[in-house]
Amino acid sequence: MRRTVIIDAPSNLGLRPPAPGEVPGCHGLAAALRARDLPRRIGAHDGGAVPAPAYDRGDWRLGDGVFHAPQLATYTRRLAERIGTFLDAGDFPVVLGGDCAIQLGASLALRRRGRYGLLAADASADFRHLGNAPAVGAAAGEEVAIATGRGQADLADIDGLRPYLREEDIRYAGIRDGDEDIPELASLGMGVVTVAALRERGPDAVGAALAEELGGGGTGRVLGALRRGRTRPRRHARRGQPRPGGLEPDELTELLRPLLAHPGCVGLNVTIYDPDKDPEGTAGDTLADLLAAAFPQG
Repeated sequence: MRRTVIIDAPSNLGLRPPAPGEVPGCHGLAAALRARDLPRRIGAHDGGAVPAPAYDRGDWRLGDGVFHAPQLATYTRRLAERIGTFLDAGDFPVVLGGDCAIQLGASLALRRRGRYGLLAADASADFRHLGNAPAVGAAAGEEVAIATGRGQADLADIDGLRPYLREEDIRYAGIRDGDEDIPELASLGMGVVTVAALRERGPDAVGAALAEELGGGGTGRVLGALRRGRTRPRRHARRGQPRPGGLEPDELTELLRPLLAHPGCVGLNVTIYDPDKDPEGTAGDTLADLLAAAFPQG
């Protein structure tokens, strides 16, 4: 039986400042979940931490490309190496962010080992690129586009491996109904299950179907890293601002269970939770509880 291994990836380099002079606090996610005893609750071994460079956008201006790009490129390589060590040992890495740009490290690690897919349990697409926006900047809103080869080469073509993910190997579950990116995603062959569709079909049924679609069924593809266990219900905050329209915690648990139990699922990324915006700790408790409930027991 493969081991579950937790790796801390406390990077906030891909987020805009929540306010002038402030630093995004999501780098505290891993510590917050460890404080809630998540490793023991999911039976995980300790895979250590990959420290991130300091958050400093310097004199970056809109139009300069992705901010922190050199630091992100270096961090992506380092994180990919750590994840790869455990993949090669046959382990199941659970990467605790950090912001959503940590997906690049997971995707690069998988790309070095072949062809993998991505299931993003997320309320938005994170697919901003210069083909659909006038400018880019925050990698945490662009990491799926970067992973598919869109964007500046220092991030999108590390080690000449562009793209890390193929569009047809990407699925979204729980994306907001009416999200402006849905038509583009569909035109590129990415599967999209909106919140309404997921509720109509049932989260567990959607999870099982997507796991088999990406990780089995004779497709030759293996479900890669579940990009993140992020939802945005009203009691969860992203960048300090609660946003309605995402999945509820129990729905995410039901979605994750069949995915995490599928033999084709090789890893999980968890982002984005800012303890600074959760002074009572209720959102952190909810996140830890839903993850613990989603993992196979025994």
